[in-house]
Amino acid sequence: MTNRQRTIAATAVVGLVIAGGHLIGATTAYADGVKPSVPPGTEPSAAAPVQIDSNAPGLKIPQGGTLAPVKVLDIAEVVEDLGGEQRRQETNQTVMMALQSEVLFPEDSAVFNAQAAARIQAIANEINTQKATRIRVFGFTDDQGSYEHGKELSKKRADAVQAELAKTVTDPNVVFDVRGYSEDYPIADNGTEEGRKKNRRVEITFPRSAGGG
Repeated sequence: MTNRQRTIAATAVVGLVIAGGHLIGATTAYADGVKPSVPPGTEPSAAAPVQIDSNAPGLKIPQGGTLAPVKVLDIAEVVEDLGGEQRRQETNQTVMMALQSEVLFPEDSAVFNAQAAARIQAIANEINTQKATRIRVFGFTDDQGSYEHGKELSKKRADAVQAELAKTVTDPNVVFDVRGYSEDYPIADNGTEEGRKKNRRVEITFPRSAGGG
């Protein structure tokens, strides 16, 4: 490859890197009727790295140039109990607790069972520890039954969880965002009962504080 060809190739790579960096921070627009794969506000903050040739001359720092500030990527750690009844997803910014509907409610119901309150109070105690003031409570169903029924049921279940959290969360400045998403945003295959069971869930998400546990 000639020097001119190397320069053109390096320039093209730099152009791709710049374009990729622009897209990561840009606001994403969706076509009408096309839903994102995760609920709004829960999108990942990092994308896969672009493969580049580190020896390309066009990537060398020019004289007097400086490196950008170090950025810590938001890496998620997921822990699920043996039965899959409760799943914890934690990043350096947020904590998300997902409870399967079966451990909170009877089938097709938004009325708590006997064990539900204790599970939700434990999450509320952690919210107090983290001093979180913005809490998302999202309900989800599987794809069985009508979409509208699933949306109503998932919202009622999210409302029930929010009301129980409010009994223990002590900060008067807490703001809740409560939504029902029906069968949208599945986390497992709705083609199996095991997958549908995981999709029937309520997620509680709150930010971690600098002084939290």
